[in-house]
Amino acid sequence: MKNKNLDYSTATPKPTLAFIDAVALIVGIVIGAGIFETPAFVAANTGSEQAVLIAWLLGGAMSLIGAICYAELATAYPDAGGNYYYFKRAFGDSVAFLFAWARMTVIQTGSLVLLAFVFGDYASEILRLGNHSSSVYAALAIGILTSLNTLGIRQGKWTQNWLTAAKVLGLLLIVIIGIVFASPSRGAITNEPANSEAWGMAMIFVLLSYGGWNEAAYISSELRDLRRNMVRSLLWSLGIITFIYLAINIAYLKGLGLETMATSEAVGAELMRRTVGEPGAWFLSLLIAVSALGAINATIFTGARTNYALALVTS
Repeated sequence: MKNKNLDYSTATPKPTLAFIDAVALIVGIVIGAGIFETPAFVAANTGSEQAVLIAWLLGGAMSLIGAICYAELATAYPDAGGNYYYFKRAFGDSVAFLFAWARMTVIQTGSLVLLAFVFGDYASEILRLGNHSSSVYAALAIGILTSLNTLGIRQGKWTQNWLTAAKVLGLLLIVIIGIVFASPSRGAITNEPANSEAWGMAMIFVLLSYGGWNEAAYISSELRDLRRNMVRSLLWSLGIITFIYLAINIAYLKGLGLETMATSEAVGAELMRRTVGEPGAWFLSLLIAVSALGAINATIFTGARTNYALALVTS
């Protein structure tokens, strides 16, 4: 039951996010560090270079179908609670409460810790801070970005916009290096089609890399011109993400070849080492660190909305 002595009007979400802010959030949360690892697993479970690209294109199409469904939900029921609010309407308070509690204590926090340590590991490759360097970087990342978002929505969204812009530009630079400067390296290529089990495994890694676009639901009550911008932001975001994923895989395939790509433990780092040497590996570490920071900030930004919606009910 709500506390009548508290003024909730000052905390009510207001439409302060523009179309570009929504795109930056969605792209920032979807493109994390996975695209530097999962392409190798996808290549290992597909039978040809064409199949690799088809898998990534299919993942984008499947994500687009889901995004259209979420756009309908978000415009019909704009609420900061996002999935929590949908569960509440569909299954009642108990199921919704369990979801919100799990999201607050396990889902979002677990994602934050994972991303923070990814950032810490790669930041330590650039500048090491003692024996516990990864932990120090992880704690600093969560603490600083949480503080920025606590200061206000403006600070949080501008941080996200700049981090996403840096991430996208860095990925496009890798694409250019891989396509233009890498020497073609084909290796042995099998034309045998992958069986259904292998395709299923490949699609798991593809869809894992596309995961996160549904977080757009949590900003539905703060997006200007909601009915127009929610659909546009999801379509543009998934278009950008699909293009980048296809382009980066084309770069990997051209620079490394299917066989090398499928057996590589760090496909991005191997491509950069082959083209520009160790400075390329250093640049990739920086890019992965920035990508992780962008995903951390977006996770903090959207995760706080569920906590707010739950607090309104339990206060």
